Amino acid sequence: MSTRMRRTAISVAASTMILSLAGCSMLNATDGGNTASPTKTDDVTVGLLLPEKVNSRYEKFDHPIIAAKVASLTHGKGRVEYANAEQDAARQTGQMQKMIDDKVDVILLDAVDSHAIAGEVKKAKDAGIPVIAYDRLAEGPIEAYVSFDNELVGEVQGRTLLDALGSRAGSADQIVMMNGSPTDPNAGQFKQGALSELSNKVTIAKSYDTKDWDPKNAQANMAEAIAALGAKKITGVYSANDAMAGGIIKAFKAAGVTDLPPITGQDAELDAVQRIVAGDQYMSVYKPYPTEAEAAAEMAVAKVQGRDIQFDALATDTVDSPTDKEIPAQLVSVVALTKSNIKSTVVKDGIYKTSEICTAKYASACAALGLTK
Repeated sequence: MSTRMRRTAISVAASTMILSLAGCSMLNATDGGNTASPTKTDDVTVGLLLPEKVNSRYEKFDHPIIAAKVASLTHGKGRVEYANAEQDAARQTGQMQKMIDDKVDVILLDAVDSHAIAGEVKKAKDAGIPVIAYDRLAEGPIEAYVSFDNELVGEVQGRTLLDALGSRAGSADQIVMMNGSPTDPNAGQFKQGALSELSNKVTIAKSYDTKDWDPKNAQANMAEAIAALGAKKITGVYSANDAMAGGIIKAFKAAGVTDLPPITGQDAELDAVQRIVAGDQYMSVYKPYPTEAEAAAEMAVAKVQGRDIQFDALATDTVDSPTDKEIPAQLVSVVALTKSNIKSTVVKDGIYKTSEICTAKYASACAALGLTK
């Protein structure tokens, strides 16, 4: 599956510009945003379907940011009807059917199972309700797609893991890959991006597709890898996200390992940022959620108002799914998060306060990094 027609590579040096834009975008969601006079299409109901609560981003960032932006764009008349499937594809099918029955104006869908939900996407289209895929590319007649550049996420993870191994990295280095859920198309894209950096440079000794992105499953898989390979023979771990990185670290510590190999992550969750400060996790991928969430809200409102999202430059890329080609898309760039740039990314952007990161447990490690309350 091709998920990109074009994209721009990113480097850590470019993060300041990207994150500044994200910060400005966050302000627009709360300062009134659109100043034009109200229109008859301001009374917009956006259905928002999110996939799970294990990852804290959906409840803490995506839902409230989308709701705020919809309100901003519609002079307070628009609203968001929200449901979270909690990793249950059948539940999400029921939630989407309810939104169709409720005759919402547009649906933002972050699918639990991108293939299984295709039938509901068609039902929505038949009912005259456009569906915009959010964060994960669902199958079926999707009108548009907004997400992060997922292959780039994997490339950033793989490249940063190689950096951690140093210039002498080679085939003697054994890497364990802890990929995401096989029902999530993003997981395959992350994996593909990571392999584009790691293949032929290190040895992929074990690779797992982790059911439901569940940290407990990741922990069990890592325990199996440690038993098979030996903890001292594992020189690095590619973890597709932060929650699984937490499970991986538990597996190492349960095996008595105190000097952990570099472990990747994604989502810049608070626990992961603290693990990076402490040295347990090497990196995460900071994804500017305000940029993604606000872009999705703008697309949704534009669709209801009859605007051309491509003409309005809300979708400057296209992607392909297994069922549809050249879907209008906006792909948002990302940045590697390590000890060196915590202050200039998640703290600067107001994602976390230094006081949230630097609790008593992490005070000395924070001080060593120049992170002060």
